[in-house]
Amino acid sequence: MCGRSAVATSQPLAAQVGMEILAQGGNAVDAAIATAAALTVVEPVSNGLGSDAFAIVWDGARVHGLNGSGRSPSSASLERLNGAAAVPSLGWAPITVPGAVSSWAALHQRFGSRPFESLLRPAVELARQGYPVSPMCAAAWSRAMERYRALEWAEPWRATFAPGGRAPRPGEIVTLPDHAATLEAIARSTGRELYGGALAQAIVRASHEAGGWISRDDLEAHEPLWQEPWSIDFHGASIHEMPPNGQGVAALQAIAICEGFERACKGDEAGLAAHRRIEAVRRALSDASECVADPDLGVERARSLISPESIAAARRAIAPDRAAPQGRTAWCVGGTVYLCAADAGGVMVSFIQSNYEGFGSGVVIPGTGIAMQNRGACFSTEPGHANVYGPSKRPYQTIIPGFITRGGNALAAFGVMGGFMQPQGHLQVVERMIVEGHHPQAALDAPRWQVLPDGRVALEHGLAPLADSLRRRGHRVEVCGEDDDPAVPRPFFGGGQVILRLDSGVVIAGSDFRRDGLAVVR
Repeated sequence: MCGRSAVATSQPLAAQVGMEILAQGGNAVDAAIATAAALTVVEPVSNGLGSDAFAIVWDGARVHGLNGSGRSPSSASLERLNGAAAVPSLGWAPITVPGAVSSWAALHQRFGSRPFESLLRPAVELARQGYPVSPMCAAAWSRAMERYRALEWAEPWRATFAPGGRAPRPGEIVTLPDHAATLEAIARSTGRELYGGALAQAIVRASHEAGGWISRDDLEAHEPLWQEPWSIDFHGASIHEMPPNGQGVAALQAIAICEGFERACKGDEAGLAAHRRIEAVRRALSDASECVADPDLGVERARSLISPESIAAARRAIAPDRAAPQGRTAWCVGGTVYLCAADAGGVMVSFIQSNYEGFGSGVVIPGTGIAMQNRGACFSTEPGHANVYGPSKRPYQTIIPGFITRGGNALAAFGVMGGFMQPQGHLQVVERMIVEGHHPQAALDAPRWQVLPDGRVALEHGLAPLADSLRRRGHRVEVCGEDDDPAVPRPFFGGGQVILRLDSGVVIAGSDFRRDGLAVVR
């Protein structure tokens, strides 16, 4: 799809909201904020007002990075987990201060051109007047209902998102009146209400009553962090990712390793090419898990992963005829929304927002519609680990917006959702666009592979011919296809969006068929 401006995201209604802002004279940042707010309404299964967010903005001359992740409570400690082997994913223990709303405000303050309140008005209307639930959203909602159905403390979640005792079906109209009122309070205060007003009081009250640890001081101390994106050169382009505490370094490391490998399309050579990329991803995820942590603790070790010397050594370590030992990891699938926006003036935004695991912690603040994320589940419980659970720390974050420049000009805003699938998706989409020359929709639609938490490699059915070659090299391979039993959980291969800008200023947008999304241009 070609035009002068574009918005692409995982929900059609949200994409249309962003395009309406552009049509009214707003810029790409205005459109991104409006789209992000709408996504909390129309895709609550993946994000909400209690989410975190990250963004990369091209202002027409350079990239800017915004880290909208929150810190753990100041009273958090390993001792308070009572010897748990991992940070729980449900309840108050994994909740960190939500940063998405503060990200909207920070983006608006630096780059916005329209009144902040006007950007949230479409989301308010969707929440109050209702919207039809899309098919994939309905399926995820149903899974969440089963997860939270028996949890006594999750009654506020059920009252908010399943008031009839069940999840909504595809096409049913859902209204979220508490969400609408909260959005209005956020709009009037440019987000401050969530961190120091009545909404903050509601969060602290709910935490105290449930034995949680978030305090008023934790909320008031929160600020998003402007960061310089990290980049690598790749076949004449520059790939930009956010630095820690996000896992963007894993995507950069894997992409840089693979620049030294040929791509092949046929026979065993195609299997060898896939093997090398799978091993690069396995190495990058393992390395990131050891050193990605709160940036206040230092990023030197993570940055060293993308030095030329480290990349060359990692490339040499990949054996062409055998897979590395495949142990189980703590990787898991997350719940995330991604959007990108571009205006006719040259501004582009790559933005990602997430509760992490579906609706997140299962905690909903009564009377507000705020579903709290569970990003603290990404902390380690290993004493001495860089990412160990502790007070006032930003945890390892899986959500990573991507951006590509070439020759000092913006080329593409892109992202692939799905927890630890994200660096894997970034590698595969970037190679298809930069090396193979695919346009955004073709790059997104191409079949994907994924390294799974237990070390297996999952292939979408279109890559089935690679299975035997990979197995000969020691990979444990699972091929997923249309004939699979729908009752059996299958790997999630991510969902993404891309906006590519041509030298003429025309943009080409694509949206992944694996989600309910849409790319809109004008």
